[in-house]
Amino acid sequence: MRAISPLIAAVIPIGLVFGAVAVTKGLSPVETALMSALVFAGGSQFVAMDIWTHPASWTSVGFAALLVNIRHVLMSASLGTKMQAFGGRRRYFACLFLADEIWAMAEFRAGLARLTPAWFAGLAAPFYLAWVLSGLAGATLGAFLGDPVALGLDFAFPAVFIVLVMGFWKGPETGAVLIASGAAAVATQHFVPGVWYVAAGAVAGLLAAVASGSRRVEVTQ
Repeated sequence: MRAISPLIAAVIPIGLVFGAVAVTKGLSPVETALMSALVFAGGSQFVAMDIWTHPASWTSVGFAALLVNIRHVLMSASLGTKMQAFGGRRRYFACLFLADEIWAMAEFRAGLARLTPAWFAGLAAPFYLAWVLSGLAGATLGAFLGDPVALGLDFAFPAVFIVLVMGFWKGPETGAVLIASGAAAVATQHFVPGVWYVAAGAVAGLLAAVASGSRRVEVTQ
């Protein structure tokens, strides 16, 4: 609980913003909380709200959510190799509660100690509740919060990712991966409609990491 507390403090304003945005799209507070509870993926929820229409195009919303969350395949594959203390079903169930923040904290933990189901539950449960309840509060208080962009609250979401990325900083090689990922995402967002920039950034970052690793192996040989 102590480890996740700073990220809970950071995710609450994001949940409030999401709730306020969801209300402007016509969702009720209950529907907003239900979406947060079932989807539990801030990035894809914001993207869904961005393209939300009445009636909603479930194909477009579902495809956009798939693109945004495709990175979870890599994240769960990486973390799954460090969950030896989890049984098969527990491992799959735990990965349902994988968020960027939880994955980052779990990867840090795995480098120091063995991951256990109790530790993971203590990490994921309060973060999950904070996300759902802050979304409900944001939707309930949406009319009083006003425009989240005008208040600057929309920057809370990228700010959390900046902090997470800096936690993985290992020198120039990390910078090269970030530059490749960012450049690909920006270029794709500029020229390709939709949310393909998420997948483009992930693929470019992955390729840059592989290239950097290959050069490191050649130098050490």
